[in-house]
Amino acid sequence: MIGSKQVNFYGFLVLVCLYNVRTQAQLEVGFYGFTCALAEIIVKEEVRKAFIQDNGVAAGLVRMHFHDCFVRGCDGSVLINTVDPSTPAEKDAPPNNPSLRGFEVINSAKARLEAVCQGTVSCADILAFAARDSVEITRGLGYDVPAGRKDGRVSLASEALANLPRPTSNVNQLTQSFANKGLTQEEMVTLSGAHTIGRSHCTSITNRLYNFNSTTGQDPTLDPIYANLELKPACPQGSTNPNLVVPMDPFSPATSDIKFAAAMIKMGKIGVSTTGEIRAKCSAINS
Repeated sequence: MIGSKQVNFYGFLVLVCLYNVRTQAQLEVGFYGFTCALAEIIVKEEVRKAFIQDNGVAAGLVRMHFHDCFVRGCDGSVLINTVDPSTPAEKDAPPNNPSLRGFEVINSAKARLEAVCQGTVSCADILAFAARDSVEITRGLGYDVPAGRKDGRVSLASEALANLPRPTSNVNQLTQSFANKGLTQEEMVTLSGAHTIGRSHCTSITNRLYNFNSTTGQDPTLDPIYANLELKPACPQGSTNPNLVVPMDPFSPATSDIKFAAAMIKMGKIGVSTTGEIRAKCSAINS
């Protein structure tokens, strides 16, 4: 016969399992279907308005989502303003300041949502929606965003420095950084295009095309056919135009789009908080 202590123990395990299933199920596509049906539409409208004024905001919003998820999970903590200069917030950390952009888009969307669905849509979800909309508006593959994130109440620049990959990191360091967040090396490579929506600026590669070293003008590790037929025509020698770009994967864009969308969905589930809050303003925690 099973003793009462064993029954209690098994009952406890069942409750733990049910709790884990419930917390994992917090994120779902169409999360605001009944509570704020216009949520995703409103966010998309704000992204489109901002994109018309400055098309660079699209890449900025995708990058912001990436930087948010890598620090404390996808909890909108990157949106919080610094209150005490002695403990600056994430957005003021060197990897984010002054390069992160698109805060005004999130704030505008939040203001509209508070007017129609007060206290319902989290800033973390708004950022996830805006990142997806930015991919779509730049002709990338759209994808459904599971929602239901809560907003975090802590934002520290020191944690951004500790968690965000450094531009000087080597492949092994980058691979480990992404692995720490549950992402594979393939997903790391795929998400590396997130900062520019799958494009690379010519200014970042022209030195490899024309002035690599004193003995060879072109980086010998580059495929010569690809460099001469694709890269050089798109990036002429001597050009300083910052708007010239080349696709990062011109030969299999459809495959890249599918992998990118899957990686973005997975990244959007990193460290999701189910015990935070719904901020009234994305730039400040609730009092």
